[in-house]
Amino acid sequence: MKSADATKVYATTALEITCQQKEESETMDTMNDILHPGESTAADPGFPHAPTGWSRDTATQVATREGLTAGPDHWEAVRALQDYFARHADSGINARELHDALDEKFHAKGGIKFLYTLFPRGPVAQGCRIAGLEPPAGSENASFGSVM
Repeated sequence: MKSADATKVYATTALEITCQQKEESETMDTMNDILHPGESTAADPGFPHAPTGWSRDTATQVATREGLTAGPDHWEAVRALQDYFARHADSGINARELHDALDEKFHAKGGIKFLYTLFPRGPVAQGCRIAGLEPPAGSENASFGSVM
């Protein structure tokens, strides 16, 4: 076989494999499809760790009910909460550790004091409700800093 012929065969084979892989990936179910059949998986790309069924529209409605107008800083905090929950899902969510992580993440803007300007009923509890997350145990207790 000549070198040019071998290159054509290789290119054709590689193209066939690529097309086959593409077809398989289009029909392959994700774990979410298997666990939640029929549920929409169209997530907001700005919130890669959002819980299933969460949307920015739903969060805006929750924020409005809580007397807030969600702005860019709110969305940044929501993203941080969802990211934290995604990274710590296996080990469980500790309210104090989450509180400290938020304080550190937003340190440049003023930390927890800044977050209280965004979420006056408590950055952990109120932030979690808007992020579509279950607030950690004890975070809705007034002694933790939540204002009911």
